[in-house]
Amino acid sequence: MSVNYKELTLNGLWKNNPGLVQLLGLCPLMGTSNSTVNALGLGLATLFVLACSNAAVSLIRSAVTPAVRLPVFVMIIAALTTCIELLMQAYTYQLYMILGVFIPLITTNCIILGRAEAFAAKNGVLASAYDGFVMGAGFALVLVVIGMTRELLGTGMLFANMHLLLGPIAANWTWVLFDNYQGFLLAILPPGAFLVMGLLIALKNHIDALILARKPVAITATAAADRRVRVTGVVE
Repeated sequence: MSVNYKELTLNGLWKNNPGLVQLLGLCPLMGTSNSTVNALGLGLATLFVLACSNAAVSLIRSAVTPAVRLPVFVMIIAALTTCIELLMQAYTYQLYMILGVFIPLITTNCIILGRAEAFAAKNGVLASAYDGFVMGAGFALVLVVIGMTRELLGTGMLFANMHLLLGPIAANWTWVLFDNYQGFLLAILPPGAFLVMGLLIALKNHIDALILARKPVAITATAAADRRVRVTGVVE
């Protein structure tokens, strides 16, 4: 089957973005997006599991019967989630403790199981891995944008505590954009996630409407249907 990688990229990052269009995986998206480092950490973990699970499902797709397909997919996703969980415990333990239950919950993320069933089970390994990567990147991008927005509104800073994910090299990455900022508590509370998410969806819909409005209207043969035809065959 021929795969259009450009279309896959557009779907994952914009047209069919898991967070803004499919509205899947909203529980971790809302629960961990109160700072940039939390959002980026969970986004990268989800991207890893999504890309690898798609590739693994594609490899075994012809050897698994429909009766056990979904349980096998879940086992693959759970195994990969355990791998990323152990890696985070080893190298980013503090961030792992902050994210808490949302790391193992990657196993039940509808985005991952949905892509395994809808795409990876029907396409080759390379295309499936790429689809998982761009879908994961689209989800991670939404997470990071929400995390940055909430962190900025809530604390007046950006990239605080990035060393929890990237190590000592990121110890001084904190940007203080507003001095003596009192903070906007709602932004870093759960309702703030819903507000920012709604604004992002509205912005995407507005941009899509502008793009659609600028597209030239195609003139087709069906335009002739607007003219009346007499029974005599004479066109008015």
